[in-house]
Amino acid sequence: MSTRTFRVIVRGVFEGLDADQRAELLARAEEHDVLRAAFTTEGNLTYDLAARPAFAFRFLDAGEAEEDILAATERAEEAAKAWLAERGYGHKNLRSTAEDLSLAPLGKRQRREAARKNG
Repeated sequence: MSTRTFRVIVRGVFEGLDADQRAELLARAEEHDVLRAAFTTEGNLTYDLAARPAFAFRFLDAGEAEEDILAATERAEEAAKAWLAERGYGHKNLRSTAEDLSLAPLGKRQRREAARKNG
């Protein structure tokens, strides 16, 4: 059985941040800019607190079966909650989306390359 790669995004909104927490997040905003977004096993946080209090964590996980995506989503949500709790950041409206890359449609270039290989 082959390994499947999952991308999980956990989104939410910061809530009840005190002045110090807000200042800390603003000071580190460049590190968490959406232009630096990546899917990583440890999770990659992005936000633009100056624009709105929303955030997104991007996680990369793997499994052997399609149904493993549920466990991957649960792990991502727990990791996001733990990161927020560790820093005392309040949050609300957590929601997740997950994608099994083995089921993702191929882009134009990937289709051409696949056709050449099978050709």
